[in-house]
Amino acid sequence: MKEILDFLRDLENNNNREWFNSNKDQYQKVLKKWYTFCESLITEIGRFDEDIAPLTIKDCTYRIYRDTRFSKDKSPYKTHFSVFLAKGGKKSMHAGYYFHIGTGNSQEYPHVHMLASGNYCYDKRAVKILREDISDDWETFSSSILGKVNGLFIPDMEGALKRVPREYDPNAPYADWMRMKAYCLTAKTNDSFLLEDNLAQRVAELFKTTKPFVDFINRAVDYVNEEIEG
Repeated sequence: MKEILDFLRDLENNNNREWFNSNKDQYQKVLKKWYTFCESLITEIGRFDEDIAPLTIKDCTYRIYRDTRFSKDKSPYKTHFSVFLAKGGKKSMHAGYYFHIGTGNSQEYPHVHMLASGNYCYDKRAVKILREDISDDWETFSSSILGKVNGLFIPDMEGALKRVPREYDPNAPYADWMRMKAYCLTAKTNDSFLLEDNLAQRVAELFKTTKPFVDFINRAVDYVNEEIEG
């Protein structure tokens, strides 16, 4: 991981095509190491989530090249590596397990190193189902699902509604979950975590505690998908 971190930090300081092209060999070297790690992570998570075991590198990784067409930031390259392991692959709209290595130069995305369980884009019908299920059985959700999650993870409220929808009690213990549009739990980490041995196994162990949460979300996603297909 140290080579990957060093490369990303160099890239952040030299985010231009000339530097990247002259360091293409080093990029290919660290990319190979990243893919090896991702394959190990697929194996480790696949031990407790059978939907992940069949995934390939293509199913769950991303290109380093940025799409700058609609962005004020015209930097040509991402300065992070990420992998998203979800049922059906990264484009399936299912909840899954996201691992992200940035430069570590701040605690903000995309620089931060992080883990996330869930997804950021759901059909509105799935969001409606999730709100109903959580509010109807908050005790079970809070104890049997959230209660099993490692304490490093917190609900990601980015992009949430400013107010609780009118059909729900704003003073209820589940009120913040009603404001969510992207159901996701995130955990930030540091260089030391990345550089210790057995990273794939350690990341997988953290994600294992979030599997009930991922399953809970995917139940709603699958219901909507079946409704659409039917």
